[in-house]
Amino acid sequence: MTDLSIIPFGGVRENGKSMYAVTVHDDIFLLDAGLKYPATDQLGVDVVIPDFEYLVKNQDRIAGVFLSHGHADAIGALPYLLQEVNVPIFGSEMTIALAKLIISETPELKDYDDYHVVNEKTEIDFGDVKISFFNTTHSIPESLGIVVGTTYGQIVYTGDFKFDQTAESYYQTDYQRLVEIGTKPVLALLGDAAGTETTGVPAATERQIHEYIHDTFVENKGKRIIVAAVASNIQRIQQVIDATADTKRKLILSGNDIENIVRTALKLKKLHLPLPKDELFASLKDIDSLPAEETVILETGKMGEPIKHLNRMAAGEDRHVNIGEGDLVFITTTPAFAMESYVAHTRNMLFKQGADVKQISADLRSSGHASANDLQLMINFVKPKYFMPVQGEYRVMVTARDAAEEVNIPEDHILMAKNGDQYQWQDGKFELEGSFTVGETMIDGSGTNDIGNVVLRDRRILSEDGVFVSVVTIDRKKRKVVSKPKLTSRGFVYVKANRDLMKEASRITVEKIEDYLNNSKSFDWNELKNGVREALSRYLFNETRRRPMVMPVVMEVNQNRRPRHGKNNAKGQAKNNNQAEKGNKPQHKKNKNHKNKQKSEKQTDQKKEA
Repeated sequence: MTDLSIIPFGGVRENGKSMYAVTVHDDIFLLDAGLKYPATDQLGVDVVIPDFEYLVKNQDRIAGVFLSHGHADAIGALPYLLQEVNVPIFGSEMTIALAKLIISETPELKDYDDYHVVNEKTEIDFGDVKISFFNTTHSIPESLGIVVGTTYGQIVYTGDFKFDQTAESYYQTDYQRLVEIGTKPVLALLGDAAGTETTGVPAATERQIHEYIHDTFVENKGKRIIVAAVASNIQRIQQVIDATADTKRKLILSGNDIENIVRTALKLKKLHLPLPKDELFASLKDIDSLPAEETVILETGKMGEPIKHLNRMAAGEDRHVNIGEGDLVFITTTPAFAMESYVAHTRNMLFKQGADVKQISADLRSSGHASANDLQLMINFVKPKYFMPVQGEYRVMVTARDAAEEVNIPEDHILMAKNGDQYQWQDGKFELEGSFTVGETMIDGSGTNDIGNVVLRDRRILSEDGVFVSVVTIDRKKRKVVSKPKLTSRGFVYVKANRDLMKEASRITVEKIEDYLNNSKSFDWNELKNGVREALSRYLFNETRRRPMVMPVVMEVNQNRRPRHGKNNAKGQAKNNNQAEKGNKPQHKKNKNHKNKQKSEKQTDQKKEA
């Protein structure tokens, strides 16, 4: 048995959250550390990251994190990972610059500075392991594939890639390097499967997309254009900049993410301005003074998620941009399948505001990921013995598997992995040597603590069936309920229209509590409340076929409580009695004086009569 294994921590059977560990002897080499955006049923969740428990336990073995590119699905989990383990990061100049941007937003990591810039010519020697890289084509400059060279053979990770013969120089694939990799034994290829599902019409080249965006700007002369794009899609931003300059408009950047990324890309010369900055850009404060036909607004939203920000604009919740008649909303990103209903809802809101809406995916198949043909070409270049489809949900892993079989990869040499599977290289083949649980860590807000499935379940119940609260006070000594239950419903039923339901729920609460008080040998608050909860839940479901979150609140009161007769209390009682007596004396004296005064006045009157 050899000490070589592959373990995915994310990125298989899901869209995003790429993270794969190649273990060689005692060293762990991490390929990417990404996040994914939550599904629609993950209410209130901002992002989802891999579970780091295994890595924290083995942090002394981690040689480093090797990044393929600068999108959130590859680098987004870095701030969370680095708060748990202190490891070096390797990536291209552009990728490292974007990683620094997101890491710098975490105060706890302000002193972190273990970055290492690499390129396609870099080879890093770790003794028995050599890490090298190759240029790939993606929607962001300086994307890299990663090669883990071992004494047994090579493990090749493509990262997100596609083949585009029209790509600009700093987006081009190094085909000669791929041929070179294929001349040496490749044990396994971890290949991008995200784009393999779409068949038929080939993906548009970036040159075709450039022309499409330019034509859209020209055709909508006289309209204000709001462009929705992913902030880190540098190629798309360049195309918008070029179209803005060609149509003599001003470009306004909406959001801190896009401003920081554009500033970084300009500094690294990965974006090129056809005009001087002051002739091309305007600020949000100028939005009202600029003629609509001369204005382009590029919005990306928080963490590069443009559709949610666009939804807020359509709802009138953006303080700077009000979308209305005559505006063109141009969606230049292809949303994930999980976002399709949300996108449709947003488009509907935009139409209601009087805007025109154009979506690039309706006219062109635009993708930064490999098609089935691209993946087959990659397999033919590197000639792997085994293939593991990554970066995609199970359905695209299946289409990638089918594509691999068509170029003579045997079915039993295709690893349809789950997160936590451990594929061990032994006796000349990869075998599944067990699995461990690798869950999802859901991030809500700025904290790094997982909100957990229990919280998520409660949020889902609250959003679907509401909450039902029953507040009641009991007297344990008398074994009875001393006040009528107070029932409250939020998001479940309208109380005034359901008096019979509430009356019966009140009766059940009292009955269940008094039954417990009279028949239970020992008293347990949790047992009492659980009994009430189960009885109410069963009744409410039978009546409404809905399952609200039932929250029984039980309080205790002792109506027969008496003062304690201790020494201090006796003194206090005596003191109070003395004060009472003293308090009466002035009144008694006053009455006596009043009587004497009346007697004196009577004697004076008698003398006057005499």
